[in-house]
Parts: sequence; structure tokens; C-alpha cells
Amino acid sequence: MAKRKNAPRTLSDPLRARIRQWTEEHQCSLHELARDADVDRSVLSRFVAAERNITLATADRLAAVIGGRLADD
Repeated sequence: MAKRKNAPRTLSDPLRARIRQWTEEHQCSLHELARDADVDRSVLSRFVAAERNITLATADRLAAVIGGRLADD
């Protein structure tokens, strides 16, 4: 699916950028991040590629691994 040229930013965009930055800095694959966050790797791959969204619970698990929290328990 092609992105529109001037697609509006979403709340997911900063998390996608942070995931890319974190995996690059830590020389970690998306597969390894998914494993560490207990997230299905295909869900994470499609999220980072902006092909799908994720739940807040999934985003929170990812944030816990890459540093930070998104939601209260």
C-alpha cells in the first residue's frame, strides 16, 4: 500500500521512528525486539512498515523494552 504524499501524522509515527532508531542503535532486528516484547513479529513488521496499527497494550510492551511506558497498568 503506497503512502499518500501528504498523509497526516498519526500518534503511531513517533513510536515507529523510535523503534527504528532503537533497533539501529542496539543493532537489534525487529524479530529480536518482537521476541523481547512478546509481540508477534509479523505484527511488529507490519506496524513499522505502516501497514497496520497496534493496540495500546502492544505499544506499551514495545515501549517497555525500548525505554518508556505508554499506559498505566
